[in-house]
Amino acid sequence: MQSSAPPHGPLLGRQYETQRLRELIGAARTGRGGALVLRGEAGIGKSSLLKHAEGAASGFRVLRAGGSQLEAELPFAALHQLCLPVLGHLTELPVEHRQALRIAFDLSSGTPDVFRVGLAALGLLTAAGQERPVLCVVDDAHWLDAASSRALTFLARRVSAEPVAMVLAVRMPCEADELDALPSLGVGGLSDADARALLAAQSHETLDEQVRDRLVDEARGNPLALFALPRAGGFAPPRLTPVPTRVEHEFRTTLSRLPAQARLLLTIAGADPTGDPGLLWPAARS
Repeated sequence: MQSSAPPHGPLLGRQYETQRLRELIGAARTGRGGALVLRGEAGIGKSSLLKHAEGAASGFRVLRAGGSQLEAELPFAALHQLCLPVLGHLTELPVEHRQALRIAFDLSSGTPDVFRVGLAALGLLTAAGQERPVLCVVDDAHWLDAASSRALTFLARRVSAEPVAMVLAVRMPCEADELDALPSLGVGGLSDADARALLAAQSHETLDEQVRDRLVDEARGNPLALFALPRAGGFAPPRLTPVPTRVEHEFRTTLSRLPAQARLLLTIAGADPTGDPGLLWPAARS
């Protein structure tokens, strides 16, 4: 979810998380690089924290990449996305490293050597860091292709003496992967007080206290849910818009992983306007 504050400003209820990011970036500014993996459920605010990191990295060169379900089977797709803006430094690398990246990025024929690709990517970031510090931002890292995931883990474990900071966002729950070996920070839900403040900040209408409390309870501290639920109909103010397509897609993806009986139960619950569990269970058993 996008914050109403500018990317470099404070995010509501995220003082600890933003402090960790500022420490990481501050260390990289003095040549002590590092990495941090943000882990949390969909809509919890990981992308907003990535934006905050970018805003805090004044004077840095920001390199971005994002995992994609469409490219998850394409080796080195995300690494190529990350390195593309600094490929001008390719000529500064040793010949064997230069060739390793050219093969990995399908610019030359051959079989990629994962170790050399990792060393070459490290050399590329190091060369770029001679001009100014580098911040690598990787969103949706749970969808990284396996080769890029290995290469980025390799990089993250070797930038400690370079002016390079790496921040990656992973949706939870997530199967164990190479990124598990990196320093991580769990991004949890907002407190009830921060959730109420967020609702108040984004709403153009005065919410009834009971409606507000129900929204806070149902959202469970998830900022995207706090943004979407008042717009989802039912008790929403009439001038607000329907649920955003992104939100619908996120929940559809989550629901598709549930067993058929669980999906049926949720369908029955969604059709009941009363929210009375005493009516839900008899209907489910029938």
